[in-house]
Amino acid sequence: MIQKLISNIQKTNAPVVVGLDPMLSYIPPQVQEKAYEQFGETLEGAAEAIWQFNKEIVDCTWDLIPAVKPQIAMYEQFGIEGLKAYKKTVDYCKEKGLVVIGDVKRGDIGSTSAAYATAHLGKVQVGSKTYSVFDEDFATVNPYLGTDGIQPFLDVCRQEKKGIFILVKTSNPSSGELQDKISEGRPIYELMGEKVRAWGETCMDGDYSCVGAVVGATYPEQGKILRKLMPHTFILVPGYGAQGGKGADLVHFFNPDGLGAIINSSRGIIAAYKQEKYAKFGAEYFGQASRAAVEDMIKDINEARMRI
Repeated sequence: MIQKLISNIQKTNAPVVVGLDPMLSYIPPQVQEKAYEQFGETLEGAAEAIWQFNKEIVDCTWDLIPAVKPQIAMYEQFGIEGLKAYKKTVDYCKEKGLVVIGDVKRGDIGSTSAAYATAHLGKVQVGSKTYSVFDEDFATVNPYLGTDGIQPFLDVCRQEKKGIFILVKTSNPSSGELQDKISEGRPIYELMGEKVRAWGETCMDGDYSCVGAVVGATYPEQGKILRKLMPHTFILVPGYGAQGGKGADLVHFFNPDGLGAIINSSRGIIAAYKQEKYAKFGAEYFGQASRAAVEDMIKDINEARMRI
């Protein structure tokens, strides 16, 4: 699957991923009102608004981007109806040829970890039949439980030709409370980077592994260190835009071949119409505002890549 991601990046010349993390506060009034007219102010109505919002953004940006990253918590908060909207979003994006990174941050051990891997990347057995459930291309994974929590995902990745991105150095301000602590004379995020590299060596697909890492754009110096520690690891980089990351900070996340990283922006893209820069589009044309924001993001990042 990492080769499909690379192919999409090369085809679009856009190492970016749009985070489909919808909150009702991001969804324009006319989209919400139409959904509520059909389903009422119910969980089903909220899920319909989310689905229509996502669809418009995908329709306006799919030809510019290689991948999307829906954050499952934004859907789970609306219960079963929200999960239906999540699944519709995943399926629609795959129909458009986009790589789907399920931002699910699962992490457990044994049969529980195997069940998570099956739900998001594998196939579940029902009598004589098998079914893909959420069927994302990649899933994000929390490695805090160690190899016991990662191995079931590795097994499914090899079997189904899927991939994972493992949390290494996250973009949030308090990430250093644990990730920067010193153990054996080194910060924990470095030790985790070495574990990701070792896990990845068991799941190679060409020059890159199907086991990637999550490293926040808000920590460029740590990103520089981790890039050297994990030369064959694709890095998913959250924190661009709304969290403060910008193209100039990102040059060290890429390898000399110009690959090796994909940069995520979520509300900076999907709620672009709320920004002064894109206010001319208004709420009515929120999808076009998202398209303009994607175009600006691609330009910013590609200018940074040229400095490698």
